[in-house]
Amino acid sequence: MFIITARVRKGPILAVAAAAAVVCGVLLTAAGLGGRDAAVSGVVSPTGIKTNEDRIAYLESYGWQVSQEPVSVEELLIPETFDDTYAQYLDLQSSQGFDLSEYCGKRVKRYTYEINNYPTGESGIQAGLLIYKNTVIGGDVLSPQLGGFIHGLSMPG
Repeated sequence: MFIITARVRKGPILAVAAAAAVVCGVLLTAAGLGGRDAAVSGVVSPTGIKTNEDRIAYLESYGWQVSQEPVSVEELLIPETFDDTYAQYLDLQSSQGFDLSEYCGKRVKRYTYEINNYPTGESGIQAGLLIYKNTVIGGDVLSPQLGGFIHGLSMPG
């Protein structure tokens, strides 16, 4: 049996440990697992949304429990130009990272689902997804009641 010993100063060991910690931090952040990105990483990617199950999973990633089938499916034409009536809706979509201006003149589908777990207990609240070529390009949660509300896909509060 051979025993090998080596003398290493603390300086090089600390430098290697610090470098390893920095590399791990960079890798975790890039993977979306570090810090604040951890909560966001739970949201399903908006691309590859092909089936009803994909749409439901996307909404569930925001914490919503929705009906198993859409209450409506509509084909919409995104206008070539947006007038002032679209300003608030465009701002809402932009605040979620969606840019509808990229889809001017395109036909999209809007899938609307009933939400079963709205925090106030209110019924009839709906979640809508705008889909273009298997990609979510917009979405909202709204109350269709007179004097209702509209907000982004994230749960309020």
